[in-house]
Amino acid sequence: MPIPMLNQRFLLSAFILLLISVLLLTFTPTPSSAKGPKNKEFGFGITLGEPTGLGVKYWMDRETALVGVIGGSFFGSPHIGADYLWHFDAFNSSIVKMYAGPGLVLGFGSRSSGVVFYKNRGRGFYYRDSDSFGMAVRMMFGLNIIPRRAPLEFFLEVGPLVGVVPDFGAAFTGALGARFYP
Repeated sequence: MPIPMLNQRFLLSAFILLLISVLLLTFTPTPSSAKGPKNKEFGFGITLGEPTGLGVKYWMDRETALVGVIGGSFFGSPHIGADYLWHFDAFNSSIVKMYAGPGLVLGFGSRSSGVVFYKNRGRGFYYRDSDSFGMAVRMMFGLNIIPRRAPLEFFLEVGPLVGVVPDFGAAFTGALGARFYP
């Protein structure tokens, strides 16, 4: 079933906006106080779980970072998400840190492709038979491990997702993954 023209335009606009954001973050000069592996600011990698896809992370300073993911999830396929994260030292370790922060998720999908918004045995969650667009906010809580001698970051995160468009619904998301810092 083809995606209606409005959703195609919105999807294209969202993809272009994500691409421009990644390019700006990649080529914008930053202070040398980044806290990614090997003091790098930009990393990319894979996320498995909810969502499953490809992601990028840009460290703005030693405590804050922007994360973007594009992939598939129960909320929609494609699923486009972005988070603003604060990292803190809960374990008094230079390798293991915790983080938390808000995010925004856009989901596209239809029942015919096997993708629905918040399907949970028909109880209280939004379900749509035709092509759809959804928007949600989320709050992520995670743990990241940055080995001392490798340009890698491993992470595990969980958090609530609250759908606001086209209707209200709630779910929990969780993922694990790895990023490489060239």
